[in-house]
Amino acid sequence: MKYFFLSEGWTVSRVWGTQGLWNVTAWRRQPDIQRLNLCLTEREERFWLYQVEDAVLMVEVRPPADANGSTISHVVLKRLMSSEQVIARLCSSFATCELTQISGDRSPSEQSGWQ
Repeated sequence: MKYFFLSEGWTVSRVWGTQGLWNVTAWRRQPDIQRLNLCLTEREERFWLYQVEDAVLMVEVRPPADANGSTISHVVLKRLMSSEQVIARLCSSFATCELTQISGDRSPSEQSGWQ
């Protein structure tokens, strides 16, 4: 598994796998991307921890639609983290770590924002 932190409100857009841009027809499924119930709070902003399968190489993310005045339309995350890197980040962080309960009624795609 690989991991990344994503600011609250941002959503996953496109995904690249080992064969290039993720093709649902070829893979016969969506990529496995799940928002975990762990976040960092840094300067009053929450960063949620996401888990992705090993076949995922890059993830494009987008800010909330209501991000007024933002010049950022999307960001491509090319260096996903290992579990060891996540633990190191949590241990060295000046941020507050929060565990929250995610409702069991939401599917993994709803949790991740993946469409």
